[in-house]
Amino acid sequence: MSELSQAPRVLVIIPAWNEEGSVAETIAEIRATNPTVDVLVIDDGSTDRTAARAAQAGALVCSLPFNLGVGGAMRTGFLYAERNGYDVAVQIDADGQHDPRFVPALLSRLGEADVIIGARFADKDHSYKAQSGIRRVAMMMLAKVLTWMAGTTLTDVTSGFRVANARALRLFAMHYPADYLGDTVESLVIAIRAGLVVRQEPVEMRPRQAGQASQSSIRAALYLARACVALVLALVRKWPEANAEVGS
Repeated sequence: MSELSQAPRVLVIIPAWNEEGSVAETIAEIRATNPTVDVLVIDDGSTDRTAARAAQAGALVCSLPFNLGVGGAMRTGFLYAERNGYDVAVQIDADGQHDPRFVPALLSRLGEADVIIGARFADKDHSYKAQSGIRRVAMMMLAKVLTWMAGTTLTDVTSGFRVANARALRLFAMHYPADYLGDTVESLVIAIRAGLVVRQEPVEMRPRQAGQASQSSIRAALYLARACVALVLALVRKWPEANAEVGS
């Protein structure tokens, strides 16, 4: 957070790929529910009018020349946040699934942690009932490993709805995994191994508001398989400089 007594500067980062049907409504809802935040849309090589719709809705827009995936888009957003002096970065999807009314609750937890995950499965039985068999097993396995690493219960480690304080966004600006798939899980491993504190806050997710999901059931399974691989690689990779870069 900012060392000054004034309110922290908050940047909402929206990675968007061909989301012209929902991005403007998402931005409008963020601005209505969180009027003091700035909004940055990373147009991830879209072939539709995503960038134009976002600009018309009043967001800052950074257009990438080609599709990098969510990881590459988010690293771009974190770099922007670091270079422009923001204290907090919030990740929200462009498709309307993440309800921005939960942002204040996530921000309120930053006093006790560096990264707060908006968790769908944070009820008392950590229910994964809505997921298919293979996905349920993979998600439970990932959650168990990250729970062990973080020293606290984490039930939704693939959630892209999360907030990061200044320590975390500086780390992510340098090290956020840019590989296509597995970035949500690997970024948590990087944060934990760098000495940051990760916690979760219960949220509700909604159906996407427009467009078509980029992941079919087969792609969803592939995503989780690659997330497992990313987890293993992140666990064995050394991060000798991470703590020095995070600072205090």
